Amino acid sequence: MSELTFGDGVLFFPVTAFDAAGRLDVAATGAHVADRVESGPGGVFAACGTGEFHALSLDEVAAVVRVSVEATAGRVPVIAGAGGPLGHTIACVRAAADAGADGILLLPPYLVQGPQAGIVGYVEAVLAATDLPVIVYHRGTATLTAATAEHLLSLPGVAGIKDGVGDIAVAQQIVLAGERTGRADLRFFNGLLTAELSQAAYRAIGMPLYSSAVFAMAPDIATAFYRAYRADDTATQHRLLDGFYRPLVALRDETPGFAVSLIKAGLRLAGAQVGSVRAPLIDPTPEQEQRLGRLLATGRSLLAA
Repeated sequence: MSELTFGDGVLFFPVTAFDAAGRLDVAATGAHVADRVESGPGGVFAACGTGEFHALSLDEVAAVVRVSVEATAGRVPVIAGAGGPLGHTIACVRAAADAGADGILLLPPYLVQGPQAGIVGYVEAVLAATDLPVIVYHRGTATLTAATAEHLLSLPGVAGIKDGVGDIAVAQQIVLAGERTGRADLRFFNGLLTAELSQAAYRAIGMPLYSSAVFAMAPDIATAFYRAYRADDTATQHRLLDGFYRPLVALRDETPGFAVSLIKAGLRLAGAQVGSVRAPLIDPTPEQEQRLGRLLATGRSLLAA
């Protein structure tokens, strides 16, 4: 298993573009990834949460990963999403390997909540099907105890854990469990929605990496925040958090699924041909899109200031 080495930048979760008929638009997806890679993300996570993995067929996952690998051109790692029913998960993992992905983000199993031993079995079945390093997504039906996390981190194919639960005490135990393994190749990152709002707390417990959906629609704002974060410039961080991220979260929380829908809307406002979201997600109303546009303008005015 090769070690995942991310660049110095936020972890980029691109959208998946669809045409007016709702079909996968491979060219537009590749153009979106290629454009954002120019802004310097630390890694590309293709066909994952922001990329609507839940709504993609196996063939579409493979196509999205392949075009993302091509568009990234080796500049940073490309991590492919896989998850859901076990058979589908393994098929996605194999397709990602064939498409040239550098690793896997293993999303939770579909619907059922098994015991901790069952989660371990799910991860082990995936590891047996691939030589790619696997990042386990701690969330939903794959919510881990500290003991389970420690066991998984001892497995050579597991490259790290993404936290989507938000329990800082458990997240701290996961980081400590990783330290006890003695492995220097493990990666931990904050995967909460709009992670910028919680990243100061995660950095304090030893999770310096975070994913940024905002980077997909406004890389200038997301990168400015990241640079302030890396430089310990709390004044700039707080200005962006209070003036942009906090009201963005308030808008996001108005409708389930807007963590993805708003990102696509923001791209459309900028002229990108990425299409709508697929069901069960819905697009923002015209009034909500107008508010999003004003928020993006406010964020950029804060950068100018």
